[in-house]
Amino acid sequence: MARGGINKAVVQEARQALLARGVNPSIDAVRVELGNTGSKTTISRYLKELEPSSPEPVAARERMGDMLNGIVQMLLDQLMEEGQEVISQATAAFNVQRAALENQIIELRSELATAQGNSATQQAAIETQSAELVTTQSSLQAELTRNANLNNRCTNLESLVAEKDKHIQSLEEKHVQARGALEHYREAAKEQRDQDQRKHESQLHEMQVEQRKLRETIAVKQDDLTRLNRDNERLLGEARQQSKALHTQEALVQSLNSQIQGLRQSEAKSVGVAEHLKEQISALREEVKALHRATAIADLREQETVALLATVQKENEHLRQVKIERLGLEEGSDASSGAEDKQFTGHAKPSKRPRR
Repeated sequence: MARGGINKAVVQEARQALLARGVNPSIDAVRVELGNTGSKTTISRYLKELEPSSPEPVAARERMGDMLNGIVQMLLDQLMEEGQEVISQATAAFNVQRAALENQIIELRSELATAQGNSATQQAAIETQSAELVTTQSSLQAELTRNANLNNRCTNLESLVAEKDKHIQSLEEKHVQARGALEHYREAAKEQRDQDQRKHESQLHEMQVEQRKLRETIAVKQDDLTRLNRDNERLLGEARQQSKALHTQEALVQSLNSQIQGLRQSEAKSVGVAEHLKEQISALREEVKALHRATAIADLREQETVALLATVQKENEHLRQVKIERLGLEEGSDASSGAEDKQFTGHAKPSKRPRR
């Protein structure tokens, strides 16, 4: 039985239409004329029946008999029915598979939406971390500026100490000149000025002791300045390490950005990558906290350094006042000694050859 209503009469009409248009009634042409329906085997069989044949083939078909044609027709119909069953089964399996694939697509879309939400959350966290890194970097820059100011203060203090050394050297030269003058006056009137000379020598000894103490104090202050310079160098080293840590964090942030790009490309593995990114962000936050603590420690050390510098300046000012007072005492002593020398020359005539 032909499928889709194809029979010999329909094939004959299609063949006659093609012949009327002057077209060769081939199997494909007849099937196109029928609207691409019907089996090519059936169409071929009907065309062979409709074509004019010689007496020999007609006699051969008559010899085959009706029984053989019925068997062939029965086998053909059975074959068509079995093919239809196979097609139906394949269609049903295809529909089941299609439904399963559609459900899987829906699940994948849901997972994709979840992964995109996680990616947006991670991007916001990374932006927050970047803002914290910028704040830390600005704090580090301010710390470097304060360290530079501290270095300038140390330089000024060193110059002040150098001026103090020059002043002490000038005092020593004046002291040498004063000793020469005192020696001259002693040669002229040694007997009358023994007591004053002993007193003056005692004061001079005290002054030398005081000068020695002042030099020791200045040496101690210079040691303190050296230690402050070392502390400043150490603070600068720590600041450089903090800057390197910031660069490392920036590299890590760039690495996280590249990982997020990879996460968008491979959304099936987004959950594991998101957990890994969370761990790295936690580590970065711990490093930022450590940097904040290091910055606070650096601020405390800077405050201690400023306080120590203020103490050194106060002590230098005190030393300057002591020097001024000692210098005033020395000038007063020289003036009193000169007056006594004049009085002695008015009452006693010095000898022509002073004692040696």
